[in-house]
Amino acid sequence: MNTTSSDGTTIAFDRLGSGPAVVLVQGAFTDRTHPTWAGLAEILKSKYTVYNYDRRGRGESGDTPPYSVDREVEDLEAIIKEAGGSAAVVGGSSGAGLALRAAARGLSITKLVLWEPPYHVGDARPPLPDDFEQQLSGLVAEDRRGDAAVLFMTAAADIPDEMAAEMRGAPYWPEVERVAHTLSYEIAVMGPGNKMPAELKDITVPTLVLTGGDSAPWMGVAAKAVSETVPGGKLGVLAGQTHEVDHAVLAPAVDEFLAS
Repeated sequence: MNTTSSDGTTIAFDRLGSGPAVVLVQGAFTDRTHPTWAGLAEILKSKYTVYNYDRRGRGESGDTPPYSVDREVEDLEAIIKEAGGSAAVVGGSSGAGLALRAAARGLSITKLVLWEPPYHVGDARPPLPDDFEQQLSGLVAEDRRGDAAVLFMTAAADIPDEMAAEMRGAPYWPEVERVAHTLSYEIAVMGPGNKMPAELKDITVPTLVLTGGDSAPWMGVAAKAVSETVPGGKLGVLAGQTHEVDHAVLAPAVDEFLAS
């Protein structure tokens, strides 16, 4: 299915199940077919109407230049309108950052569930360079999409250099390069340096922030900071999980909060 965002961009989505509306917002490198999001949608559809959409620039959605975070917020708003005008939102990684931006700007979001928004908080992880967004877009402009992906992985996603180098030979690497132009979008969404934005303190939506018990320590620090900054925010830890969360473990935590 498709809807149209305010700037005319086509946004593709799947609608599954019946019940209260829930919108899923994925993070970097992924689209609505990714096992985490497709799997989460399949579980939640037994109790909810789930809207699983492709963010602009990936999957079957369009991508109208120039990019801005405001346009991405409008994309999410278009999906919420498809859902009847209000919805709970579940965001993962930088998709959690987008969900927070949308909530701070007053979209009709009933509840937020956030999986590991990757803010760089205090000394837990140094901030990214102020020009990191430009570094990524510059590499893509030079048709060095693979280099842009590796830079994002190592500097922003905390993937070791040797692991990122090995990934370049993997069968899925062409798909990684295909969406490399969206990596600068993620940095714009997260904000300069990946530092937590002040606007989070203005959010009034009931919010649950989840992190993995086996995730990198800085991810846990970020999750705790977000839960303490959003008024009334709650923190949950999923034992045994890393940033690549198992949707079968994530789904019960999402459902428990949404149903409360």
